[in-house]
Order: sequence, then structure tokens, then C-alpha cells
Amino acid sequence: MLGAVVMLSVAIGVEVGATALLPKAAGFTHPFWSLVVVAGYGVSIWLLALVVRSIPVSIAYAVWAGVGTAAVAVIGFAFLGESMSWFKAASLAMIVLGVLGLNLVAAHA
Repeated sequence: MLGAVVMLSVAIGVEVGATALLPKAAGFTHPFWSLVVVAGYGVSIWLLALVVRSIPVSIAYAVWAGVGTAAVAVIGFAFLGESMSWFKAASLAMIVLGVLGLNLVAAHA
């Protein structure tokens, strides 16, 4: 189980990195950055497919998508010049709370 959690963390990190590099791909007009982004997504999905052998897909995907979404929003704000309103921050907090809630329910099921 610990190995699956580590692998899920790596999958999230790779997916977040690929997503953060999307602006460099410029609509897939820059071949190198486009290849990096597509390869990152491929590796991330492959790792997620391995993770669901040990963690239920509903939990693994919720964590992957939720944590990834929140991380990309924070990276966008911190490094890519995107805005952060109180509503956006509250929405991200709700995503994180939802993922925590799913994990708590799964742990007691």
C-alpha cells in the first residue's frame, strides 16, 4: 500500500509538471515542449494505472485529480502570473477537503 501511495504521489507530480509546461508547448506548436507534455501525461496515466491495482480507482483518481488541480492552481498563481481571489482559494480548499473526506471514508469502509 505504501508503494502505491508513493507511486500515486509521483504520478501527481509528473502530471502537475506536464500541465505547468503546457504554456511552453504553445498550443503544441513547439515540438520539444509538446513532446515533454505528452510524455508527462503518458507516464502519469501509466503510473495511475499501476496504482489502481492496490487503491480503489474512485479514491486514486479523486486524489490524482484533486491534488493535481490544486497544485496546478497554486503553481499558476506563484509562477505563471495567474490571479488568486478569495473565491478561487476557497474553492481549492474545498477540493482538498473533498479528497480528504474520500480518504477518510475509504479508511473506515
